[in-house]
Amino acid sequence: MRGIKSRIRRTLPVGAKLVVADNSGARIIQIISVKNYKGVKRRIGKAGIADIVMAAVKKGNPDIKHKVVPAVVIRQRGEIKRHDGTRIRFDDNAAILLKDAKGGEPKGTVVKGPVAREVIERFPTVGKVASVVV
Repeated sequence: MRGIKSRIRRTLPVGAKLVVADNSGARIIQIISVKNYKGVKRRIGKAGIADIVMAAVKKGNPDIKHKVVPAVVIRQRGEIKRHDGTRIRFDDNAAILLKDAKGGEPKGTVVKGPVAREVIERFPTVGKVASVVV
């Protein structure tokens, strides 16, 4: 996992529901914790693009439903300010599931919709299954 050059606002607090944009079997997940989030005591953790989160599957196939899975956020509605001065935001909040929280290998084989370039910088293996990179 590498650092990101962009200034990312963390706009997804613990409890936020995300659309799953891959073919892993899950449809909706809910964030239950954010990996490597360092904040003030008792402050609710927040996630942004390219952050690893632990999430509970709320809707999806019966075999994966109600399980806790690692995921990475690939789209967020909140604005992202890039190093060259451009700003970008997406229409929805979306994530893809990972095989394990450390490796960054995606569980699915196809990603639906665009993926932020910051995710590809941090997780190069996600770029192999992404169809559109913005």
